[in-house]
Amino acid sequence: MNVFMFAVNAVMPIILLILLGFFLRKIGFLKEDFLKKANTFVFKVCLPCLLFVNVYKIESFGTIDWSIVLYSEIGIILMFLLGMILVKFTIKDSKKKGVILQCIFRSNFAIIGLPLAQELGGEVGASVAAILSAFSIPTFNILAVIALSIYVKEEGQKIDIKSVLKKIVTNPLIIGVVAGLIVLGIRSLIPVNATGDLAFSLSQNTYTKFLYKAIENVSKIGSPFALIILGGLFNFNAVAGMLKEILIGTLSRIVFVPLIVIGVAIILSKTTSFINFDATVYPSLIALFGSPVAVSSAIMAESMDNDGELAGQLVVWTSIGSIVTIFLSVVILRGMGLL
Repeated sequence: MNVFMFAVNAVMPIILLILLGFFLRKIGFLKEDFLKKANTFVFKVCLPCLLFVNVYKIESFGTIDWSIVLYSEIGIILMFLLGMILVKFTIKDSKKKGVILQCIFRSNFAIIGLPLAQELGGEVGASVAAILSAFSIPTFNILAVIALSIYVKEEGQKIDIKSVLKKIVTNPLIIGVVAGLIVLGIRSLIPVNATGDLAFSLSQNTYTKFLYKAIENVSKIGSPFALIILGGLFNFNAVAGMLKEILIGTLSRIVFVPLIVIGVAIILSKTTSFINFDATVYPSLIALFGSPVAVSSAIMAESMDNDGELAGQLVVWTSIGSIVTIFLSVVILRGMGLL
């Protein structure tokens, strides 16, 4: 029961904020024009600040276990490739293909994954998750731009590589992470003073503390605001018309992806010398591969002329379903002594 309630407490705040946005739209408090502008604001301002702060909080590059990073990156890319095969044979509508593909490989690591890893693994779990976020989130967003660009194009046209690269470079979420990595890199080069503290820190220095605080404050409103806006744009009546796509995306995201990636990690750890993951790593793997699809996926899909309504549906249903799948993942791994 404790494990089940943990899963409920990890995901239900997300569901309740989505329901709040849905309710406020239904009573006419939130208007469609406001929701669309707010959607853009969250994507271009709030979420980049959130990602910047998450990366900035990593202690240093010296704390990175590269085997975990490499395995996670390979896992994300393989899920992307398997997803391409799946949508090719199961989805006909070009505006839905990229949305389903994005749902398959991209998790809500920034909003759900990081606190989930901390809850399961404590401070060690949180530090592993923070390191993975610096690499996985840019990968998620680069692949998301590709997924949402390769299927939606004029009939008979080839994929415009230059256009795709431009979308990657100008993606606000990637800019947020890259800015965080740059500051982290600069910070790692700054010497410490006599007390062992950094000689200069963006978050502690008297002359820059106000700037960091402002960015941090904006980052704090990003996640809840994004969920409320998503709820305002959500339409329950649309479920029947896209039931097949919802089932494919939801089952892939919260069942098959974690089963494959975490299962292979367990097998390799027990049978080979390539990797040797222990209880400090699996909380982050559950968080990275088992959490629902990213909230920003719906915002990106809408802004890139894909099926934004389907993307919003997938955020809601993967979030609801993940209550059960996260619970089962924790029970199974704890029973195996891996948590």
